Amino acid sequence: MSVYDYKANTLKGQEESLSKYKGKVLLVVNTASKCGFTPQYKGLQEVYDKFKDRGFEVLGFPSNQFAGQEPGESEDIAEFCEINYGVTFPMYEKINVNGSEAHPLFKYLSKEAPGVLGSKSVKWNFTKFLVDQEGRVLKRFSPQTTPDQIEADIAKLLD
Repeated sequence: MSVYDYKANTLKGQEESLSKYKGKVLLVVNTASKCGFTPQYKGLQEVYDKFKDRGFEVLGFPSNQFAGQEPGESEDIAEFCEINYGVTFPMYEKINVNGSEAHPLFKYLSKEAPGVLGSKSVKWNFTKFLVDQEGRVLKRFSPQTTPDQIEADIAKLLD
């Protein structure tokens, strides 16, 4: 199994296979528009702009599972991200990241890169998972880890 074995719907409702990202380094992030960490969209866009031409993608997955901080529909989310943060990296439909209704991709990410004390659940919005060019989940970063703090890990994979 790898990240490439999963599918997700874009904010426009189109199903996509993540195999389209084969050979690229990925940073997969669960996002929210009304969270204290929401300004990280700006940092995610900056990291995306810095490395996208070298084979890097940020994949955003909105979730409303943490304090109802992503109440909007797909159209609202897309508009918010574009207007407020100039987001151009791929964003997908709102999903659950924990529990029995969790998206299969996030079940896989959490299993492959457990959190503190081996926890398999995502603790909050803007948890980040770094994936290599082979689709292997290498590392989980907490919501407090800002995108610029991950740049060295990304650059190392791209070199």
